[in-house]
Amino acid sequence: MPDSSKLFEIEGQIATIRANLRNLTEQAAARSGAGDEDLAADRIAAQEARLASLLQQREALSK
Repeated sequence: MPDSSKLFEIEGQIATIRANLRNLTEQAAARSGAGDEDLAADRIAAQEARLASLLQQREALSK
């Protein structure tokens, strides 16, 4: 039986990170300049890595 409170917490974090990724992508599209693009790319990569980790945790809890 999955731990429903932990699963609920992970689902909330996943939703937050997906919203962050949408916002970061929109911000990156609106900015110009190599420094801004590098910073945006780093932040997006960090959020994507966190999302992948949370998705793995959710999968493990769902089994």
